[in-house]
This record gives sequence, structure tokens and C-alpha cells, in this order.
Amino acid sequence: MKPGKEELALAIDVAEWGWLRVHLERDGLILISSDMDLAEAGWRIATDDTPVISGWIESGTVGKPSLAQIAKWDEDKGKQFQMLIVSPYILIQDKALNIQ
Repeated sequence: MKPGKEELALAIDVAEWGWLRVHLERDGLILISSDMDLAEAGWRIATDDTPVISGWIESGTVGKPSLAQIAKWDEDKGKQFQMLIVSPYILIQDKALNIQ
């Protein structure tokens, strides 16, 4: 059974780059643009909504991190991201975190 958007929204967490790097090395890390809804992106990926996902990839709002981004994050392994697991992928978002 595929998870719903509400369930995915509740599963969003915070992770440090040092913890996420291993997923990059296994090609399982997907960067989601900071202006997108992470739960919506996760739901589209979980339900294999190919037309929408293809459009996002073409527009550059969803994709693999660039070498420049990776190099910058490697300098700050404590950098935090919002993250969502949509197996086999880890979706990350580089946006201001409102941690209370």
C-alpha cells in the first residue's frame, strides 16, 4: 500500500549531511527544490507519477545534487536538511529549518 501525503508529511525529519552522504554514494539521494512541498514530492515519487516527476526533472526542481553542492556540504558535515524516506530513495531539501 502506498503512503498518503498526510502520512508522508508526518514522516519528514531532519538529518545532517554527514548522515546522508552514504545514501549519495549508493545513488539513493534526491534533492528537492526548497520551494516545493516535500510531502507532495514524496507522494508523487511513491505513486510513480511519471509525467509530473519527469516535468520536475526537466525543470531542475528535482534531481541529483551537483558536484559543487556536494563539495560545499562536505565542508560542513553538520549541515542540516529536511529529509523524507521514500524507499529506496532519501529525499532531501535544503531549506531553513524551523526547529523549536
